[in-house]
Amino acid sequence: MSNTSTYPLRLPRSVKAAVEKLAKEEGISLNQFVATAVAEKLAAMNTAAFFSERKNRADFDAFKKILTREGGQPPRAGDELPIS
Repeated sequence: MSNTSTYPLRLPRSVKAAVEKLAKEEGISLNQFVATAVAEKLAAMNTAAFFSERKNRADFDAFKKILTREGGQPPRAGDELPIS
């Protein structure tokens, strides 16, 4: 049993030509190029969703308390925040 499926894909000619050129330069098939591009996009979207969900669970009041608490040690040389 195969772990792949087929999907007819319509691309503008200019996009297909550019993808074919890049795939050839990389030494991979057009199919492999498109499959990798889709996988990269999924990974980026899943990462964005992960951090968005984490942000929604954040306790910013607790975070501010930690940042402004007394004690600890001053930053070592090179650890300072850059001045924007």
